[in-house]
Amino acid sequence: MKPAVSFAAILTRFFTQRLMQQRHASPHTVSSYRDTFRLLLRFSTDRTGKSPSSLAWQDIDAPLITEYLDHLENHRGVSARSRNLRLTAIRSLFKYAAFELPEHAVQIQQVLAIPCKRCVHRQIGYLERKEVDALLAAPDQGAWSGRRDHAWLLLAVQSGLRLSELTGLTRNDVDLGSGAHVRVIGKGRKERCTPLTKQTAAVLRAWLAEPVRGTSNVLFPNREGGRMSNDGIQYLLAKHANKARQNCPSLGTKRIFPHLLRHTAAMNLLQAGVDTSVIAMWLGHESVETTHVYLNADLELKRQVLTTTASPTSVASAYRPDDALLTFLKNL
Repeated sequence: MKPAVSFAAILTRFFTQRLMQQRHASPHTVSSYRDTFRLLLRFSTDRTGKSPSSLAWQDIDAPLITEYLDHLENHRGVSARSRNLRLTAIRSLFKYAAFELPEHAVQIQQVLAIPCKRCVHRQIGYLERKEVDALLAAPDQGAWSGRRDHAWLLLAVQSGLRLSELTGLTRNDVDLGSGAHVRVIGKGRKERCTPLTKQTAAVLRAWLAEPVRGTSNVLFPNREGGRMSNDGIQYLLAKHANKARQNCPSLGTKRIFPHLLRHTAAMNLLQAGVDTSVIAMWLGHESVETTHVYLNADLELKRQVLTTTASPTSVASAYRPDDALLTFLKNL
């Protein structure tokens, strides 16, 4: 009888060989997959009583994974979209295992057959100009941290950088000479340059003149001089948004999160008449189809289209109440 295959061995090779060596996955992808399997291992330990290192490959079957996904939704409160992202990571592991463990083909196919959950594709949100101005005015620029936050907020709203791209910027990635721009390595390890407006370039020039903290070359460092975390950016954004709501009540109806700044940059380009193919290149989208969500969200653009169409002939009819006596008899 063949010994049971260790789940730990397959999972370790999946991260080191498939993700890091063969696919050269980004740190963001690796950390997202890591979190998925950390949660899965904790759940499996609770269900099987085995420690993560003692789990056999056969222990992680389709019923357990389905139960795990349901647990994420019902007990951890994740959305259907987040549930599907966790399932994508698990599927990636089992596709890799299909070549490593052909004798477990049935178990693997059962896991790969777990369907994604259908979810509502909500219309994207974005900030209006007055809301952007209120958010940019929120940081206290009399303090070092306030000047830093004002700089990254302005850059995020103007450039549409992803959160990981923003926190990963170094001082060397900023060129403030003729044709000022920032250079980033985006999703899929694709390099792109994003031009800067005169206002953004002036703010970044002033920021780069600040004394450098720590020994790192990070453009927007934390207080110790290291790279700011995603959670740190989200915390600061929520803090400044709460202050901005005092002067801009419309912000009270919106959920402010880092990716909203990217949506805002895209909508500014769209409303300025920029073609969606150019916006896709600006944002680093893999496909122009991804950019079409901004067309759906732009109500003003839809109004402009409506004015160019011919309306069907229709005459409004006025309401005429029934005779009072007939109404009395009708209600008997």
